[in-house]
Amino acid sequence: MRNVGGPERLIRAALGSSVVVLDFVASVQIELVFLVIGLWGVFTSAFGYCPFNGLFNRNTCQIDPGSSSS
Repeated sequence: MRNVGGPERLIRAALGSSVVVLDFVASVQIELVFLVIGLWGVFTSAFGYCPFNGLFNRNTCQIDPGSSSS
């Protein structure tokens, strides 16, 4: 079950990892917020699934999950 694909995955990975790096220079009060937001982007990119995309019935993945390659 994938609903994140192509360019959106690359953007999520780049922005998520940038926010995680920004977390290291952030103040203590906002550090946890940056970490959670950055890891959310990295994990949704790595797994190809975003619960919010499923909630809003949005799919950017070009591969049809019902088709098989055999």
